Amino acid sequence: MKIRAAVLEEIGRPGPYSETKPLNICDLDLAEPQSGEVLVRVAAAGLCHSDLSVINGDRPRPVPMVLGHEGAGIVEKVGEGVADLRPGDHVIFVFVPSCGHCAPCKSGRPALCEPGAASNGIGELIGGGVRLSRNGEPISHQVGISSFATHCVVSRFSLVKIDREVPLPIAAMMGCAVLTGAGAAFNTDAVPPGGTAAVVGLGGVGLSAVLGAVAAGAETIVAVDTLDSKLDAARELGATHCFNARDPDVVAKVRDATSGGVDAALEFAGAPKALEAAFDMTRRGGTTVSASLPHPNSVLSISPLKLVAEERTLKGSYLGSGVPTRDIPRFLGLFQRGKMPIDRLMTHTLTLDQINEGFDRLHRGEAIRQIVLFDT
Repeated sequence: MKIRAAVLEEIGRPGPYSETKPLNICDLDLAEPQSGEVLVRVAAAGLCHSDLSVINGDRPRPVPMVLGHEGAGIVEKVGEGVADLRPGDHVIFVFVPSCGHCAPCKSGRPALCEPGAASNGIGELIGGGVRLSRNGEPISHQVGISSFATHCVVSRFSLVKIDREVPLPIAAMMGCAVLTGAGAAFNTDAVPPGGTAAVVGLGGVGLSAVLGAVAAGAETIVAVDTLDSKLDAARELGATHCFNARDPDVVAKVRDATSGGVDAALEFAGAPKALEAAFDMTRRGGTTVSASLPHPNSVLSISPLKLVAEERTLKGSYLGSGVPTRDIPRFLGLFQRGKMPIDRLMTHTLTLDQINEGFDRLHRGEAIRQIVLFDT
């Protein structure tokens, strides 16, 4: 079938993207779903810094590629062997397909699925190959999703079925921003009820972590970012203290405000200096968690003495260290009960044709979550 999609033609094209247009909006061919796959009509897709890092070359991927890894849609057709989904079902995309059979999957850690990581890295579906093409030439998938398109074919392992009552633009943010940010707060055993937490880096994922820390029962929540507008947003979402990361004394001020440091510091800024600052904000015996994806050549410098003598924990968190089939319904339930106002993360809506301008806005830090809306 013919679809319309945003194709990244080359990596590293300079901004402003509204002029250089690294994402080419064009018609493509989409093959039928194979065994274990599903055709989904995309309803909404979020713009994430992980997409931007592919555009600017921080995280190289095989191109040409249809970008988009966060979104929600409606099932139109299922391939052979898919028995638990049917046309009309509402689904959320998950950017790590989980095979269910590798060692991480069998140990309850589907975010670390080994076949899923391998297929994501080469731009293919977990079942092998691609379903996108243009004039007979293959087009790569971004992490098995490619949601910046009117339709996509994905593995059943990349989908979570949801309640049809949930607005699809809200549901779209669940697959990355909320699952990663709130998941880091809930699933890393770092944020204790009644404890103290710091969130460093306040994009859509970081602000989701603020919401997660509130829902998890943290008494003190410190927000840190370079932009005052993001600090204002964090305060509105429940942060109790806000500090600008450009302040040379920011670490000392956080430690002073929290009587020696926080129980848990969660970093989402994607820069080694931000993670080092988060580590230094953490109290003795506390936990520092990073869920960001800096440039592959980045190097972290921390004190091994502090790690040992202060019994610190430094952890990574990918996909919120979560189980999507468990966590997405849980977070949506919190939203529906008014405990996690995910809708307040959405600051802009746009059409597919406006997507390059959207990435300019994201690069400038002028948006939290922008959602591409499709005609459903």
